[in-house]
Amino acid sequence: MEAFFTTLLLTAIVQAGDRAQLLCAALGQRFDRPVPLMTGVVFASGLMALIGALGGELIGLYISLDALRLFYALSLLFAGLGMLAPRRPVDTLPGWRTGPLLTGMIGLAIFQFGDKGQFIIAATAARSHDWIWPLIGGWAGTVLGLAPAVIWQAELANWPLRVVRLGAGLAITLLASGLALSAFGLV
Repeated sequence: MEAFFTTLLLTAIVQAGDRAQLLCAALGQRFDRPVPLMTGVVFASGLMALIGALGGELIGLYISLDALRLFYALSLLFAGLGMLAPRRPVDTLPGWRTGPLLTGMIGLAIFQFGDKGQFIIAATAARSHDWIWPLIGGWAGTVLGLAPAVIWQAELANWPLRVVRLGAGLAITLLASGLALSAFGLV
């Protein structure tokens, strides 16, 4: 259950102000049909969480415990530094003529493939040697992080996302640095 809650919390946090969240808000305003868009978000997030969890399970079979600790620390470092980095503008996919479900599903899958949330899911699955709980936690955390953007797209601009991103990014980076030092046996 620790893997579930850890992945749920971390994947929800790393969505704050992320490109995927901004894409969801832009698509929410463009289509003004939250149910099919949210369905696309749920499917895309589930697929990306499944790929991350199964990949992490596979990695966990072949590397040592110290390497698993370092892999987990590096996934968090990647997430934390990614939150601290400046954000590029989001392509709102204006030329796509596919409707809210497919545009949300395919666009979000492209944004989330290889993203920090997927690495957190993979690293947690590798570390816990159980892919189901990181899958469910990561999927739920991603959906929880993206749902407000679909529902309250216009209000999202007034939220203190920059402060949340910087604070969470700094906290995750510090945690990751401590875990990496521990993985190397330096602390």
